[in-house]
Amino acid sequence: MTTSTRARDLGLPMPGTPGPFNAITDVAGVEVGVTTLISGEGKLVVGKGPVRTGVTVILPRGKKGLNVPCAAGFYALNGNGEMTGTIWIEESGELQTPITITNTHSCGVARDATLQWMVKQQVGSVQDWGLPVAAETYDGDLNDINGFHLKAEHVLEAFDKAASGPVALGSVGGGTGMICYDFKGGNGSASRRVAIAGETWTVGAFVQSNFGLRQQFSVLGVPVGQHLGGGELRGKPAGSIIVIIATDAPLMAHQLKRLARRVPLGMARTGAVGHDSSGDIFLAFSTANAAELAKPRGELRDMRALANADLNGLFEATIETTEEAILDSMIANETMVGRDGNTSIALPHAQLLDVMRKYGRL
Repeated sequence: MTTSTRARDLGLPMPGTPGPFNAITDVAGVEVGVTTLISGEGKLVVGKGPVRTGVTVILPRGKKGLNVPCAAGFYALNGNGEMTGTIWIEESGELQTPITITNTHSCGVARDATLQWMVKQQVGSVQDWGLPVAAETYDGDLNDINGFHLKAEHVLEAFDKAASGPVALGSVGGGTGMICYDFKGGNGSASRRVAIAGETWTVGAFVQSNFGLRQQFSVLGVPVGQHLGGGELRGKPAGSIIVIIATDAPLMAHQLKRLARRVPLGMARTGAVGHDSSGDIFLAFSTANAAELAKPRGELRDMRALANADLNGLFEATIETTEEAILDSMIANETMVGRDGNTSIALPHAQLLDVMRKYGRL
């Protein structure tokens, strides 16, 4: 349930310079994997479907870097949602596990399966403690969410398939049953290259989009949602978004929290207001300083970090990648019919471009 078409393919003048994949995997070492579960049609029968769900996994340093934590920071715009492991990230300033993103009622399964997978990989001498990061958004408008169809083996499959390179967008993985601005939403990703302090760094975003009202939807300043009414499935201020920001720039935990706090500005460019029942939760991590972070206790760490005054380009990249990833989660998508015949329509490319031309944006 995806297309290969993205915002830039339509000629939308997105700002900034992306990496080769225009995805979070442009940050070297980051790997992404998905398992997608689609089956059944017609009337909902709890436990039997229809099924429109899945899981997405993100390995910050890939399979080869599981023993090495990343400096990390967490921020929530609105807290009607879940991302496990964030209390320890707030305390320690480190991300020490992979990340999973799925539907609300499968968040615990994904969390526990992460530990199973880490034990299977024999992370450390003995993997006897861990607080995995597992996040969620609600897909019950399309999916038999109370059927608990995501199992541990599906999460393990996504981990085993995780790879660098192009990232699947749209209705795949955890984004399979999601809705954004009352168009079909789901997985989106984007990246930017930023020159700071004589070097070029990469910022990548990954989103699971499931939020927003149609009339609030905006594209590059154009009130597109006001011109593309009709076919709204959810039609109310509900839903959530998870955003993961990765960078290879050398940053400390407090600086990564500052990046995470800029994510809402990218959301706002698309029309988001942070509704009361929306879980808008963000995590930023850096893959820099690997050798130092791999040192055992008892040894000093000599960490590199950019100056706070040099972070503006990374702030801008965070905002731009969040914005573009949200748009691509809809543009690289197709109409989906789910439980009880509920239909989430795809963002129509031709009509979108007509509106953009009307406002002189193409």
